[in-house]
Amino acid sequence: MLKLEGVTKRFGERTVLNAVSLDLAAGEYVAIVGDSGIGKSTLLNVIAGLEPVDSGSIRFLEREIEKLNDDDLSLLRRECFGFVFQAFHVLPHLTVEENVALPLLLRGIASREKARQMIAAVGLKGREASPPRELSGGELQRVAIARALVGGPKLVLADEPTGNLDPDNARQVLELFRREVKTNGAAAILATHSVEAASGCDRVYRLSAEGLKLASGVSP
Repeated sequence: MLKLEGVTKRFGERTVLNAVSLDLAAGEYVAIVGDSGIGKSTLLNVIAGLEPVDSGSIRFLEREIEKLNDDDLSLLRRECFGFVFQAFHVLPHLTVEENVALPLLLRGIASREKARQMIAAVGLKGREASPPRELSGGELQRVAIARALVGGPKLVLADEPTGNLDPDNARQVLELFRREVKTNGAAAILATHSVEAASGCDRVYRLSAEGLKLASGVSP
């Protein structure tokens, strides 16, 4: 489903991603661990075509990401990707339900019932009409997670999705992630500092200045 070969990304003189390679099949759920600032978020961004690469190739569903134009990239992300960002990116002028339903609305899909099911799945039933300003950081994170999963994406890219959650809610969200991936034949990449989050994945990779390697343990 997803194949990275020799992906390198530089910011000025600094090499952030050094010849990174990764092969991910449908239904696989993998973790990327590594030191803070090593480039985990950048790796997710280049996979999604949000950042250009300096060399190497990224193929998703047999399409070369780096060769797609902006319109094609936008369509691919809307139809096939689910994102969970560290900063949530929950829209302040929309309710919880409207935020979660947004990916479906953009695709012309009837959204209310599916959005409410996903809101309940992340433990926010009864908060559908709440504006984001009334939510805690952990609740905003769960809104972002519900929005990422509601459209049944082929690939979920999650950047520290449990960073603002208490242990009980973190376990609930991690189980939801795994269930969605396995049930829908999707794939997921989890960038995380959490040992518990990484331990629930099929494989754990460590990102370093030397590249991306299969980790022998899950401690970041």
